[in-house]
Amino acid sequence: MNYKSTPRLVILALDLGTTTGWALRSANGPVAHGFVSFKSQRFEGGGMRYLRFGRWLDDMLALSGSESDAPTDSAVIGAVYFEEVRRHLGVDAAHVYGGLLATLTAWCERHQIPYQGVPVGTIKRHATGKGNAGKAEVIAAMKALGHPVTDDNEADALALLHWALAQCTDPALSKEVRHG
Repeated sequence: MNYKSTPRLVILALDLGTTTGWALRSANGPVAHGFVSFKSQRFEGGGMRYLRFGRWLDDMLALSGSESDAPTDSAVIGAVYFEEVRRHLGVDAAHVYGGLLATLTAWCERHQIPYQGVPVGTIKRHATGKGNAGKAEVIAAMKALGHPVTDDNEADALALLHWALAQCTDPALSKEVRHG
């Protein structure tokens, strides 16, 4: 008999903010990662950044589906993890985070994709061994795992993805996480 291997769970990890870091572990390929700006444009209404974020999420969903054997009209992302921020340095940052979080959770509900927030300290502790690690330490930890990152938002999303993968009880998956 010819058995087809079970595809891996597609996971999207996000560091929400005006510059959003992202990491996507696809079903068949390597981890893709980067960052994208949702800065308000000149002459734009206040809600446009959230509409652009929703469109970007749709693009990520389509990208995840194009790399699998699933029908193109079905959701392929198996889980979304986001950095759960409880303290913001400014009111504007808190408002942007809240708007992005509302957009993300509504999008996940619409597509029936499970989602989970993970505290910042938990992510940093997993990546560096210190819950209060600085941006440079998280970037260095992700580079040590073989990820060519230049932005702290991207590094945070990758660290979150590695945390999410480490929560799996499959020994093969745990080995994959340890070796990047």
